[in-house]
Amino acid sequence: MKPYVICHMNASVDGRILGSRWRPAENRMAGLFERLHDELGGGSWLIGRVTGSEYAKADSYPDHTDQTYKREPWFVRRDAAAYGIALDARGKIAWGRSDIGGDPIVVVLTERVSDAHLAGLRRDGVSYIFAGERELDLGLALEILNRELGLERLLLEGGGGSNGAFLRAGLIDEISLAICPAIDGAKGAPSVFDSGDEDAGIAAPISSMSLASTELLEGGVVWLRYRLQNR
Repeated sequence: MKPYVICHMNASVDGRILGSRWRPAENRMAGLFERLHDELGGGSWLIGRVTGSEYAKADSYPDHTDQTYKREPWFVRRDAAAYGIALDARGKIAWGRSDIGGDPIVVVLTERVSDAHLAGLRRDGVSYIFAGERELDLGLALEILNRELGLERLLLEGGGGSNGAFLRAGLIDEISLAICPAIDGAKGAPSVFDSGDEDAGIAAPISSMSLASTELLEGGVVWLRYRLQNR
């Protein structure tokens, strides 16, 4: 069983998510994302490696340890009200912290990560699970989070590559999209749902998509919520 997944994002009118590039700059609506996160009910949330790296406080972990660790889930806490979950298939993020905004960090790894990286995570008090030998199996990750932590609902909050991977895997149940009255208007910025070249031709297995609600917010922001059915 997997959690109910809501992809929650802010975007410009042209579907871009890098707010520093939006114009007019004052229409980035500071604090809007977090407020809508709370209105959605808050709870555990998931981000990709690039977004996760923005929260890292250490430069690196040691590259050697004498310890050997089994490739099995390891948790510091199982009783938190919410968890901050990050995808990090190859173990590139050195956290230097154990939580984000009070939410304990849980990292989703592949079994190829080194024991030295696992030692670094343990030193920081960062929990982790494994979802795949060499490549992340997102469906398996959700099943493990449900089984081990009892997660029944999860907010997927970017970046575009992670959102796109979940979309193409047919794992998103709902989209919460706040469209801000701003435009990026140039190449190079990530969009709400992105892919690498190797996935560019893979269509998302969506069989239906229905509008659940629409709300006009202050400053001309339009908040859309869609429910998805996947094949």
